[in-house]
Amino acid sequence: MDVLFHANPSILGTSHRQAPVRDVVASIKDGLSDFFSLPDGYEVVFGNGGASAFWDVACSCLIEDTAAYGVFGEFGGKFATEAKIAPFLSEPVVFDSPYGTTRLPELTPDADVYAWPHNETSTGAATHIERIPGSKEAGALTLIDGTSAAGGLPVDISQTDAYYFSPQKAFGSDGGLWIAIVSPAAIERAEKIEKDAASGNSGRWIPTFLSFGTALRNSRKNQTYNTPAIATLVLMNEQIDWLNRNGGLDWSTKRCEKSAATLYTWAESSDFATPFVTNPDDRSNVVVSLDIDDSLVASDIVAGLRENGIVDTFAYRKLNRNQLRIGVFPSVEPEDVRALTVCIDETVAQLRK
Repeated sequence: MDVLFHANPSILGTSHRQAPVRDVVASIKDGLSDFFSLPDGYEVVFGNGGASAFWDVACSCLIEDTAAYGVFGEFGGKFATEAKIAPFLSEPVVFDSPYGTTRLPELTPDADVYAWPHNETSTGAATHIERIPGSKEAGALTLIDGTSAAGGLPVDISQTDAYYFSPQKAFGSDGGLWIAIVSPAAIERAEKIEKDAASGNSGRWIPTFLSFGTALRNSRKNQTYNTPAIATLVLMNEQIDWLNRNGGLDWSTKRCEKSAATLYTWAESSDFATPFVTNPDDRSNVVVSLDIDDSLVASDIVAGLRENGIVDTFAYRKLNRNQLRIGVFPSVEPEDVRALTVCIDETVAQLRK
């Protein structure tokens, strides 16, 4: 809030195509390049609409015909659904597993895209990012949803062709933007698909808002196709600077790991909480989901915490589980996480009286 309050008056309220705002976008691009140690040829691309809009960009401009998906929660499934209803794409191939586990796609004949979430926000299950063996050799792209993972979990960007996310999690800003870190292969693929669509021979209509090429050309000018929320850019830029000054991706991932370990260790010794993700290798270090014993109602715990100023500890609504779900992104002080466990214990003690 201090950053917004003290922001240069020439930034807030001016056109996003003018130098003050474009300078902020350029700073974000440079900061992300440093933070993720981008390989040669990779570019940072911006668009409006949030990461869910990027699914439609990918369906329009990055999937040639068939995508293979790893689905182990709501958000991985939503991207697969977008591909399923796209009239110019073939039926996606879906490899799924129960919520609370992880599942990667397998090498699939004719698949030209492989996609899965780095971290499943709905469940608190996370994957390690590595290309599906044989996929690159077959000319396929790897698209990774990093929305709740980017900035908080380790990633080797060279193992992806599009690592996309929104800024409202680890990057400490508001939503409404998508940011994709893309490879030369992804850029080449989009150029080919959009050229074929423009010729009228592919049967594919690509609205300008969903054009990857439009987003790329504008991003190279340090702007977006249409007006973004300027405050979102200002906040994101400040957060990236803070992360890089403190040690970058290595520092932020270790900080999140420490906070998550506090919660998992506490839950494993608790008489009413257990980690929802049972396999420690699948547990997220940015979103921690905890099952609550049926003798208690998780929503009562959430309400008790909220009455004391501790907010947003509720489970993902569509899971319909008796759960707490806690974000431990880099902005969260690890000591505050420890204090949260004490507050939960006290809230439960009061409920049990």
